[in-house]
Amino acid sequence: MAEEAKEQQEESKGGGKKKLLIIGLVLLLLLGGGGAAAYKFLVLDKQKAAKEKEKKAEKIVDDIKNIEDIGVQFDVGTFIVNLQDKDADRYLKITIVLDAQDEKVKAELEKRLPQVKDAITTLLFTKTSSELRTAEGIEELKEEILKRVNAILPIGGVKNVYFTDFVIQTA
Repeated sequence: MAEEAKEQQEESKGGGKKKLLIIGLVLLLLLGGGGAAAYKFLVLDKQKAAKEKEKKAEKIVDDIKNIEDIGVQFDVGTFIVNLQDKDADRYLKITIVLDAQDEKVKAELEKRLPQVKDAITTLLFTKTSSELRTAEGIEELKEEILKRVNAILPIGGVKNVYFTDFVIQTA
């Protein structure tokens, strides 16, 4: 009996070491996971934010270069359209000026003005106010207008789109 009691004590001591080892491993995993999460959120996110700032700075430099290469300006006109918002009636008033490559493109724009206006109006109807309230949304709208207008023109040639008036109004 005494021998059995000693064996049980030795097993319980061994079991205690196993428990201590398991707890130690769990703590090590938690600390490792916490360290990895801290690294991701503190270091990698800062690097990502720095890269985004760099991209924005490059875009600004590109925009400045594009401004230096101004072509022939063509005023498409002012558009007042209903936006696609479900929760309230919202209207967009926007005046658009296109930067044409040369006088040929401007003449083609004048000839196809009804088609250009229709393409722009159709595009504007599909937008919501939340899409147009961010700088990214406005840039995306400019790119879409540029693509649609260049698709209408047989020779292309519109280099940039400018908004000289941009108002979103709730009825």
